[in-house]
Amino acid sequence: MSDVSILGLPLANPVIVGSGLLTDQERNIRKLIDKGAGAVVTKTIHPSPPQGLDERILRLPVGMLNSTTYSKRPVNHWLKVLRSFADDRLPVIASLHADSPAELAALAKDVEATGCSALELGISCLNEEDGLEDDNPDRVYAYTSETRGRTTLPLSVKLAVGEGLQDRVRAAIAGGADAITLSDTIPGAAVAPETGQLELNGVFGYSGPGLKPLVLAAIWQLRKRGIELPVMGCGGVSGGRDVADYLSVGANVAQVYTALHTDMYETLERILAETRDLVGPRADAPLSAEESRGAVA
Repeated sequence: MSDVSILGLPLANPVIVGSGLLTDQERNIRKLIDKGAGAVVTKTIHPSPPQGLDERILRLPVGMLNSTTYSKRPVNHWLKVLRSFADDRLPVIASLHADSPAELAALAKDVEATGCSALELGISCLNEEDGLEDDNPDRVYAYTSETRGRTTLPLSVKLAVGEGLQDRVRAAIAGGADAITLSDTIPGAAVAPETGQLELNGVFGYSGPGLKPLVLAAIWQLRKRGIELPVMGCGGVSGGRDVADYLSVGANVAQVYTALHTDMYETLERILAETRDLVGPRADAPLSAEESRGAVA
């Protein structure tokens, strides 16, 4: 595979490890890059993550439910780690969120000072105590524009597939996004056969193969409607065929996460090898940040 890029990061390949529990440790991130990941997105850094929640994962035959939220590691820890990644010129994207647009913007400014090269705004997590009932365009614009006003770093806004997606994407673009990550987890539930009650005691984030057809359709529709902003396709990647499918419908790169919960490093190496066989050289390049911010027909 020839070199590709996203958010100004030169990548050895279009396979990026997405944000989650597996990317909450510096050691894991470094080893994932050493095993060949094009880039790695950190677990979402938050200045005041919820405390005392029952955060768990539940494996399903078709993916995974998780009730996790943000990294519990303090911001100062992450700033030190991100500075170390920057010193070593590693392709790491910092995932960020906060309780308000102003707090997120301040956090982004602190992260920029570490030398980190790119951001992903993880503003669509639905697993907080009150959930995310209304991820509307005004909210997306507020978080994106406030952050853009405090940092020059390229940033991707992570959104969940679903109703009103095109308006939310356009709001992110209007706010200054350089890319979109699609999709965050969507609401999911499973019933415990022994009790008839919901597993994890509620509705939480679903990820896995069932998400892929929804995200493929959403990316295809965005491209059909003239939205040219770079897209990181995310959802249900478990092999090279999935990566190739995402690229075929218009994604610039693909993120993999849930599949890595089984034999993390071996699974990543297999996906990379399969992608290499299927995709081969790629001559296309994402739009520049300046071009992408105006790329809505």
